[in-house]
Amino acid sequence: QVQLVESGGGLVQPGGSLKLSCAASGFTFRSYVMSWYRQAPGKERELVAAVSTTGDSTNYADSVKGRFTISRDNAKKTVYLQMNSVTPEDTAMYYCKAGGGPSRMWGRGTQVTVSS
Repeated sequence: QVQLVESGGGLVQPGGSLKLSCAASGFTFRSYVMSWYRQAPGKERELVAAVSTTGDSTNYADSVKGRFTISRDNAKKTVYLQMNSVTPEDTAMYYCKAGGGPSRMWGRGTQVTVSS
C-alpha cells in the first residue's frame, strides 16, 4: 500500500524554524522525484520545493529561496523540508508529493501556522 505520511508541522513564531518530514512506503522511493507543496486557505496549491531522485538537484519557489531547504534520505525513504526564518505568509497545509503526472502520489498534509 502506497503511503506518504507528513509530520513536523505545528505553531511557530515568525522568524523561527521548523523541519517537516515525509515518510514513504509501498513504492520504490529512490526512483521518484519528491516535492513539497503548500496550500493556504483560499489559495491554490503551490510548489514549494523539489528534489531529484539522488538528492543532487533541487529547485525552490522564489518565495522560499534562501530560507527553506529540501533534502532526502533514500535509505530511510524520507524527504525533509527545513524551514527557517518563517513568516506568517508561510502559514499553510504542507503536502508531500511523489513523482508527477497521472501516477503522482500525495500525502495528507501537515499544518504549519506562523503566528506570534
